[in-house]
Amino acid sequence: MITQTYQRILVGTDGSEQAMEAFKKALSVAKRNQGKIYVANVLDQQLYNVMGYSSLNENIIDHQTEEAKNLIADYRKYAKDHGFEDVEGIVAYGSAKEAMAKNLPEKYQIDLIMVGQSGLNAVERFMTGSVASYIIREAPCDVLVVHPSKE
Repeated sequence: MITQTYQRILVGTDGSEQAMEAFKKALSVAKRNQGKIYVANVLDQQLYNVMGYSSLNENIIDHQTEEAKNLIADYRKYAKDHGFEDVEGIVAYGSAKEAMAKNLPEKYQIDLIMVGQSGLNAVERFMTGSVASYIIREAPCDVLVVHPSKE
C-alpha cells in the first residue's frame, strides 16, 4: 500500500467561505503530515481590464495588496489559534488559474493543492471559467477540491 504524505500544501484564498473550508482541511492535513501550508491570494489584474478599468492605478493595486496581506494574516492567526504555525503567505499577481495551477506549485515544490468548490453561479463560471477545474487539469501535483460542509 502506498501512503502519501503531503509536506507542502497550497491553498488559494479569496476571502470566501469555500476558501476557508479548504484552509481548515489543509490545516488538518498539514498537522497529520508535519507539513507546511502556503496560503496564496492572487490579484488578477486582467479582470479589471475586462471590466473596463484598463488604466488600473497604483492606489487600487496598493489597496488590494494590503487587503490580501490582511486576509493572509487572518488565516495565519486562525492556524496559530489552532496550534499550527508553519503557514507562509503569498500575494501573487496575474492569472489566478496560472498562478495556482502552475507558477506557485513549481516555485514552492507543492505536492498538494487544496481549493474550495467554486461559489460562482453558472454565468460567472461561464465568464471566468472555474479556477478549480483548471487547476485539476493542469496542476503538476495532487489536487483536493473541498466541498462545503453541511452545517
